[in-house]
Amino acid sequence: MTFASPYGAAGGLTHRLREACSERWDAYCWHPFVQGLAEGTLPLAAFQRYLVQDWLFLIQFARAKALAAFKAESLPALRSKAAGLNSLLAEMQMHLGYCAEWGLAEADVLAETEAPETVSYTRWVLDRGMAGDILDLEVALAPCTIGYGEIAQRIKAHPGWKRDGNPYETWIETYGSPDYQALASAAADRLDALGVSHGGEARFASLSATFGEAARLEAAFWQMGLEAGR
Repeated sequence: MTFASPYGAAGGLTHRLREACSERWDAYCWHPFVQGLAEGTLPLAAFQRYLVQDWLFLIQFARAKALAAFKAESLPALRSKAAGLNSLLAEMQMHLGYCAEWGLAEADVLAETEAPETVSYTRWVLDRGMAGDILDLEVALAPCTIGYGEIAQRIKAHPGWKRDGNPYETWIETYGSPDYQALASAAADRLDALGVSHGGEARFASLSATFGEAARLEAAFWQMGLEAGR
C-alpha cells in the first residue's frame, strides 16, 4: 500500500529515515494484523494477546521515556519529557480499563509474562538509549509513536475499511484522533530538529539502521498477536 508520509518536514530526518527503510516500514504499518483491524476480520484472540502484551510493553516504554528525560538536551526538553512520561503512566491505567472491555481482568493482565517479542523489542530500545545519545534513543522510539499515527491514517484511507460494526473501531479512532495525530506530528518535528542539532546527516547510516530495526521489531510484535489468533 503506497502511502505518503504525513509527518515531518520534506527532506527532514523523519522523512529520510522512513524512505531509507521503506520496505520494513511498510511491512510494519500495513502488516496483516493492521489490515485485520481495518477490515474488522482480526480474530478476537489475536487482539486480546496484543492488548495484554501492549500493556506490558508500555511499562518498558515508560522506562525508555524516563531515560529520554535523563538524556534531554535542554531544560525545555526535560520538562516536555517529564510531561510525556506522566501522560504515558496515566494512559497505562486507562489501557487496563480498555482491556476489561475485552474480557481481560486487571489481575489477568498483571499476571501475564512478557512474550519474547515484547522483551526483544523493549530491551533493544533501552539498550540503544543507554549506548547512545538522545538522538539515538528518539530514533529508536519514533516508529512506535509516529507509526501508530500513520497506521490510523492508512486504515482510514483503505478502501476496505469497515467502520460500521467493526469491533476495533475504538482502537482506530484512538490513534486517528486529533490529539494522537498532534502527538505523532510533534514527535516527527522533534526528530527533525534533533537531526539538525545532533549531527543527523553525518550519522544517517547508523540512525537508519536503528529506525529499520525498530520497524522490524514492531512488525514482529504484530505477528506475535496474529499467531495467537490461528
